[in-house]
Amino acid sequence: MTATSVRTIDEVLAGARSRLRRLTPHEAREAVAAGALLVDIRPERQRAAEGEIPGALTIERNVLEWRFDPASDARLPIAHHDLHVVVVCSEGYTSSLAAASLQDLGVHRATDLAGGFLAWRAAGLPWRPAALSPPGSRRQEAASSTT
Repeated sequence: MTATSVRTIDEVLAGARSRLRRLTPHEAREAVAAGALLVDIRPERQRAAEGEIPGALTIERNVLEWRFDPASDARLPIAHHDLHVVVVCSEGYTSSLAAASLQDLGVHRATDLAGGFLAWRAAGLPWRPAALSPPGSRRQEAASSTT
């Protein structure tokens, strides 16, 4: 790798965000009401500490691309290139990178929630303490395995 091709994480993040139309919490709620899929990529420990958004689909970051790539053997049945996905993390950094990655796979309507879960909660939108699955449960395995 040459020095001219090296980028900082701030540059990578700015590049990712330049491709997204990031949504405010209220815009995200409106998008979901219109059919968008809200996807929470935070790890279980973070959801336990912060809470969760009712109705959000939990898919941890480490398997996100496999679940939404229409060509993947591990894809979700709903995965397709025109799916409107709104990715949520804690503060809106990781979700920007994740949404850009989904766009790289052809999920062209992928975007993220600016400010993440914490902005959603601060906006007074519905949230609840996390209802986490016990270790080894089917729900936990579905969210975190790649096969």
